[in-house]
Amino acid sequence: MTGGPLGKLWRRMAGGLSAGALAQAQAEARLARDRLSDAIEAIPEGVVFLDAEGRYLLWNRRYAEIYHRSADLFRPGAKLMDVLREGVRRGDYPEAIGREEAWLAGRAAMLAVGSGDRHEQRLADGRWLMIEDRRTSEGGSIGLRVDITVLKAQAEALEQALARAERASRAKSEFLANMSHELRTPLNGVSGLAQALEATPLSPGQRALLADLRVSTEQLERLVLGLLDYGETARVGPAGPLADALPAPAMRILVADDNATNRKVIELMLSAAGAQPTCVADGREAVEAWTAGAYDVVLMDLRMPVMDGLAAIRAIRAAEAASGRPRTPVIVLSANTSPQDRRASAEAGADGHIGKPIRAGDLIAALSEAMAA
Repeated sequence: MTGGPLGKLWRRMAGGLSAGALAQAQAEARLARDRLSDAIEAIPEGVVFLDAEGRYLLWNRRYAEIYHRSADLFRPGAKLMDVLREGVRRGDYPEAIGREEAWLAGRAAMLAVGSGDRHEQRLADGRWLMIEDRRTSEGGSIGLRVDITVLKAQAEALEQALARAERASRAKSEFLANMSHELRTPLNGVSGLAQALEATPLSPGQRALLADLRVSTEQLERLVLGLLDYGETARVGPAGPLADALPAPAMRILVADDNATNRKVIELMLSAAGAQPTCVADGREAVEAWTAGAYDVVLMDLRMPVMDGLAAIRAIRAAEAASGRPRTPVIVLSANTSPQDRRASAEAGADGHIGKPIRAGDLIAALSEAMAA
């Protein structure tokens, strides 16, 4: 079968079929490669294919545009790491300056892992890229490069806007806190003195004037609370004379307030109720007086010079813990009445928080509750 003219014909036919099949296979391979090339060219992002040795196989036009400063180095068979090293030498990657070898080692590790994790990369012309490298089943890798410069700028602008909003919110809160303190402090003096006068013998005419003063004070208080708009329920309405008695007459009470009128108001209220107040003008004096004496309750303002009320409360609680001294109830009396202020008082160790202007009934109730606890 294989010899003679018939065998020669058979071998000639077999060779012809093999050549035809090979040519067809080559044509199909070229067609597949062209289709792949067309497909990746249609992708709007940069795409690159590397072999198992990290050498360039295929990349699209967008990839070359993104890395235009290094595009002259792209060719099949060139190693990506060699291209990156030359790019580092040219200054294409700002983050590599001063740490070139470490940057290249990190980039090589990312390629070797090929996990598909995304990383940001900054280029010398100011653009930002999102880069991703993923291993293929043949051991090579496919890389994706997305220009995120616009998104980065938008994110930065949003972050700055949020920071400005937060600063404005803090400024508003600080302004309201200052306004609260500056408005409530004198209001507390007027209201407190009116309550103290109400507990003294007065003529009918004087009592009528005092009633008018009380009405005007309460109207002013409502206006102040509405202006500050802390979201709290305003305590308005008649307070009545100081008729309630303390749970233990002659109880010793330490009062810390930097405003002389406020100290006088609280002193009058407490004295009328049978207590023995001792007044100081700042937090340090309060701590020193508490250390030297034995007080049943401490009434503490928050905003004071030398040492503020919160620091003074914390100092008292620390001294109690260190010495084993019994706990002294501490009640904050402050023009700062926001939820944050009340929470700060409690965290410092206060047992209560009364907002100014102070009403005698509220003060006596707070003292009774603190002593009963």
